[in-house]
Amino acid sequence: MATNTLTADSKAPVRDVKRVQFGILSPDELRRASVTEGGIKYPETMEGGKPKLNGLNDPRQGTVDRNSRCMTCAGTMTECPGHFGHVELAKPVYHIGFLTKTIKILRCVCFYCSKMLIDTGGSNVKNIISKTKLHPRKRLASIYDLCKGKKLCEGGDEFDKENQGENGEDKKKGHGGCGRYQPKIRRTGLELTAEWKDVNEESQEKKMVLTAERVHEIFKRISEDEIIVLGLSPKFSRPDWMLITVLPVPPLSVRPAVVMGGTAKNQNGAAAHIIAENVKLLQYHVSTFVDNDIPGLPKAVQKSGRPLKAVKARLKGKEGRVRGNLMGKRVDFSARTVITPDPNLRIDQVGVPRSIAQNMTFPEIVTPFNLEKLQELVSRGDSQYPGAKYIIRDNGDRIDLRYHPKASDLHLEVGYKVERHMQDDDVIIFNRQPTLHKMSMMGHKAKILPWSTFRLNLSCTTPYNADFDGDEMNLHLPQSMEARAEILQLAMSPRMIITPQSNRPVMGIVQDTLTAVRKMTKRDVFLTKEEMMNLLMFLPKWDGRIPIPAVLKPTPLWTGKQLFSLIIPGRVNCIRVHSTHPDDEDSGPYKWISPGDTKVLVEDGELLSGIVCKKSLGASAGSILHIVALEMGHEEAGLFYGHIQTVVNNWLLLEGHSIGIGDCIADQDTYINIRRAIRKARADVFEVIEKAHNDELEPTPGNSLRQTFENQVNRILNDARDKTGSLAQKSLSAFNNFNAMVVSGAKGSKINISQVIACVGQQNVEGKRIPFGFRHRTLPHFIKDDYGAESRGFVENSYLAGLNPTEFFFHAMGGREGLIDTAVKTAETGYIQRRLIKAMESLSVRYDGTVRNQVEQVIQLRYGEDGLDATHVEFQSIPTIKPSQPIFEKKFKFDPTNERQLRNVLSEEVIKDLAGDTKAIEELEAEWRQLCDDRTGMREVRTSYPAVPVVGGLCDTFMIVKGEDRISKQANDNATMLMKCLVRSVLCAKKVVEEHRLTSEAFEWLVGEIETKFQQAQAHPGEMVGALAAQSLGEPATQMTLNTFHYAGVSAKNVTLGVPRLKEIINISKKPKTPSLTVFLQGQAARDAEKAKDVLCKLEHTTLRKVTANTAIYFDPDPQNTVINEDQEFVNVYYEMPDFDVSRISPWLLRIELDRKRMTDKKLTMEQIAEKITAGFGEDLNVIFNDDNAEKLVLRIRIMNNDGEKMGDDEEVSV
Repeated sequence: MATNTLTADSKAPVRDVKRVQFGILSPDELRRASVTEGGIKYPETMEGGKPKLNGLNDPRQGTVDRNSRCMTCAGTMTECPGHFGHVELAKPVYHIGFLTKTIKILRCVCFYCSKMLIDTGGSNVKNIISKTKLHPRKRLASIYDLCKGKKLCEGGDEFDKENQGENGEDKKKGHGGCGRYQPKIRRTGLELTAEWKDVNEESQEKKMVLTAERVHEIFKRISEDEIIVLGLSPKFSRPDWMLITVLPVPPLSVRPAVVMGGTAKNQNGAAAHIIAENVKLLQYHVSTFVDNDIPGLPKAVQKSGRPLKAVKARLKGKEGRVRGNLMGKRVDFSARTVITPDPNLRIDQVGVPRSIAQNMTFPEIVTPFNLEKLQELVSRGDSQYPGAKYIIRDNGDRIDLRYHPKASDLHLEVGYKVERHMQDDDVIIFNRQPTLHKMSMMGHKAKILPWSTFRLNLSCTTPYNADFDGDEMNLHLPQSMEARAEILQLAMSPRMIITPQSNRPVMGIVQDTLTAVRKMTKRDVFLTKEEMMNLLMFLPKWDGRIPIPAVLKPTPLWTGKQLFSLIIPGRVNCIRVHSTHPDDEDSGPYKWISPGDTKVLVEDGELLSGIVCKKSLGASAGSILHIVALEMGHEEAGLFYGHIQTVVNNWLLLEGHSIGIGDCIADQDTYINIRRAIRKARADVFEVIEKAHNDELEPTPGNSLRQTFENQVNRILNDARDKTGSLAQKSLSAFNNFNAMVVSGAKGSKINISQVIACVGQQNVEGKRIPFGFRHRTLPHFIKDDYGAESRGFVENSYLAGLNPTEFFFHAMGGREGLIDTAVKTAETGYIQRRLIKAMESLSVRYDGTVRNQVEQVIQLRYGEDGLDATHVEFQSIPTIKPSQPIFEKKFKFDPTNERQLRNVLSEEVIKDLAGDTKAIEELEAEWRQLCDDRTGMREVRTSYPAVPVVGGLCDTFMIVKGEDRISKQANDNATMLMKCLVRSVLCAKKVVEEHRLTSEAFEWLVGEIETKFQQAQAHPGEMVGALAAQSLGEPATQMTLNTFHYAGVSAKNVTLGVPRLKEIINISKKPKTPSLTVFLQGQAARDAEKAKDVLCKLEHTTLRKVTANTAIYFDPDPQNTVINEDQEFVNVYYEMPDFDVSRISPWLLRIELDRKRMTDKKLTMEQIAEKITAGFGEDLNVIFNDDNAEKLVLRIRIMNNDGEKMGDDEEVSV
């Protein structure tokens, strides 16, 4: 194949990879791959100022200076990839990476004759080999399990006769082993030791250090057949290759920079000691070269004392070569600075400081159309903005305009590239870390502005999770037209308005704009002609026409609603409610007028009624923003955000909005009531404490006395907080600016208001009141054992009044917990998200509609089982499910015989035609039957539906899965069932004729529109749905609080929630912390509490521990005269007629006292428990018990000795 010009400058031909074979490099292969013939022999690196041949910096391995060339490939420093050399080691050493495998193999083969310790022809070995055909790694593990207990190398037949049945089993025909005892192999650091329990000759050593040389000899002798049995391969991975005899020396370009420390030692004594010492040193250095984090070994260090960076450390982990430099890199053409808000920018714009724009360039190719423009930029050079930095000629020469004496003399030609400064409307990618979901990296267009911060539209803060308290963000400038096109088509922020995570807009109107919009759309807001004209100037889409004013005399006045209607694009329709909308209003007598103007009604692009707030303009499903994005497209929606902000913010300049101390102050009466409420709460708490002291407090069911006390105190204090809060809120006027922000949804909540004005409330640590940190008190300022409100963290002051020192301390304790929680949570959820992404990153929708991973495994036949893109899914209610039968008939049954009713909606001709048309009547009846089927089907969730005649044609077009086979049909029915039900119920004949009053033309248009929308909503092939799913789980997990605490409630109700529960689900943990079942009972048990309790007792797993009060062990040698006086009575009864040999009983007694309350709760009897114990242990235990009505429930358990054992022996056994 021809060399590929797109790859780096390499002489190697490009070939297709056919298959991959993993293995271990053999010494021969290492020598063949090495360029240092004969191996590296000299420790010196240089000789006469040049790299020394066969030295550590052998010139054949590559070059590290710019002037010389590589002696192997003649490449320069940038071209030569580097070549491996090798060192012939005088003695073999262990490979640290293979050390555990080496030990495993040593334990499987004979130390002396290298034969396998088990018979390789045995049935279980054959079984293992057949099972692990494709998993040799598992084969080694299974064979190791068989071999590890063997202490002998089984010999021939005569040897077997002597050792027959040693382990209780008959030996089969031997496999010709040497019959010698095997040592136990242990590892300490980098040394292996062999230790013998039994030896064949007396003279033999019982313990020795296993040198790598000895292990190498053992491994070399293993036969090829046995190598295969061990899961290795004689051709690609022999066991003796696991030891290093030839050390590969990496090329200079990748070698860790090491300044070798002086390792010379004054060694005297026998040559053998010196050799052993040197081999040890060689072993140490070879191992630390590969891995410098071996437990139990000192780290290899440089002269400075800094540990060496080993090969393993360079590759492994987050900072390593793969994850740190290949999967993710640092990049050029990026900028980072602080962000600040700018409501005058569109959501698809970012304000870029001029200093950044002047430093970042885009390579623009010179064409006849842009030649003049680029020529001007070149002549301005790099010093002026806008200018250019470089020219790249068509031959590849790069001219730096900073150092060119006369840039204006340079003439451009078509085909040159000019690296020009960033300009307005250049497409960029904007990103804020942590990048939790795809909306954390969006495309914007640059807008070059003065000063030094990035400016961002306020609506974009939500997807980035940004605020302006010092956050910094990153900007990336794409370097090609293709990249620009991709960003424009896939990643621009208006395209990201709707998130597939929860099919709702991810951006809403926020802060001052939201506060203003709520003020502006109130009924009593009017604008004069001058104000109206000025504000319309800020609306780019304004067509120059002003609507008729709402008030004409005495002077023309327009309402805020009219101004808002001009901003709404297109002819959208929307029904929402205001945040203060009363729940009962929709069914009350005034539902048609909405007395508080809380019903928001947008019809045909006109705001007819209602105060617009966060519910209509926030990031919520079904909001005006959502409908505009779905109906009008993303571009219109993007502009809509900008138009609302510019117009409304400029209106707010007329109205004004500020907040001050005046908004925090309630009237005198309110303060008196608040103080009274807090005093009463204090007294109530004191009363509960008194009750507890006098033992008058009754524990509530399922709770201990202390839990009951805490619950009552908590309830009193929370009621006090809520009551004072509601008093404070009632005192605020409609013009209060705090209230204005809360009602509009821009900032804060009712709790915040009540904490500022009335009382901060109870501070909690781990979901409970502040615990005693000192002895019997929370702080030294309180008396001991003070369980009152103040000492346990109730803050009765408001933020306005200020907290006293102890309150401040408790408040800080509560706050600290939140901070720690956030810090821990971030790391936990970050790791959860990484694991999810790694598991699903390759899943995508393919062109056949299936969801598959990188190895073409089908994960889903259709994405999400319905094949729809989540960004197009809307919330709709199916109107046929809920209503009762008469209402259902009234609303949905079209009765062609009821002429009086038909005359209201149809002309006489149509009524006559209909009466005589039997086919039409049949179709209407069939439709009614279908609606009834749908209704029962939706209630039972059934899956097969025949076609409907009236809107059948439309329903038939809903094809998600094409195909006539049974699976395809069933998949299609599952996918389209809900959609069909919705269409049939909304477009049934009665609704079309009577409610919607559609003409045939309108009806056809509607059907066509639905079909188009349905087609558009299908998931696009190529969509990476795996990463999307992982992000949609991971992002909300980060927002979740780590541990969801409970007030000490009923202990059985305590369930794991939040991130710990998510971890359990993702890890599929075998032992969930708080396993729980929710069981819906039927029949009698559903209504009768006692019967329900019976079911619970039968279902719940009960252990002896759960019903035990206390246990004790006694030495009670005479079973009939016990040392425990209170048991004597029932012991006597028992031993009147013993049914066993009393002499066999052990003198040791286990006495268990049971908890009567728990026994009664579980409906257990003493007999049942004794039976269970006897069933488990049979004749080995003697169990006696007293009556269920006795004062204490006692079980007495003794061990029974076997007949052969005496009492005296038994004492020792029992102890």
